[in-house]
Amino acid sequence: MREVEERLAARLAELRTERGWSLDDLARRADISRSTLSRLERAEISPTAALLGRLCAVYERTMSRLLAEVESEPPQVVRAAAQLVWRDEASGFERRSVSPPHAGLRGELVEARLRPGADIAYDTPPVPGLEQHIWVLEGAVEIAANGHTHEVTAGDCLRFRLWGPSRFRCPGPDPVRYALLIVLP
Repeated sequence: MREVEERLAARLAELRTERGWSLDDLARRADISRSTLSRLERAEISPTAALLGRLCAVYERTMSRLLAEVESEPPQVVRAAAQLVWRDEASGFERRSVSPPHAGLRGELVEARLRPGADIAYDTPPVPGLEQHIWVLEGAVEIAANGHTHEVTAGDCLRFRLWGPSRFRCPGPDPVRYALLIVLP
């Protein structure tokens, strides 16, 4: 896990440098403090899901794409034991990149879990018009997107294109596990 965090920190620093932005520039664009960004880029702290969501929006990348960029050459098959898992312990969010990562592809498959009471809000989509299909495998999740709130339970599938803020909340009493198909516009 530490190795992934270090590669993620290095990639975040590369993205900022590629654009010619200072830490202050990025802080203004992402509405994240300069000190937090500096600590993230030095791998002194791990990003929360919300923080990573803001950075993905600024860099116009999905979270899956950003995480795939810190992986080595993408394989055709990713065995379950080798799938990248990222956890935000503070918010109760766990994200497994199921499909073989490749930055050039438009679709990605992710398995997500939220513990009861977890509530994650994203200010903006990482890419405007991003299409999401959310198939709940176990439990229930409340999803707010584009001004509508949906209660999605085991077996249900919600599809939408994301243009604004979104929120994922696990009302409990059990955790929720869902498959997320992401399609770039």
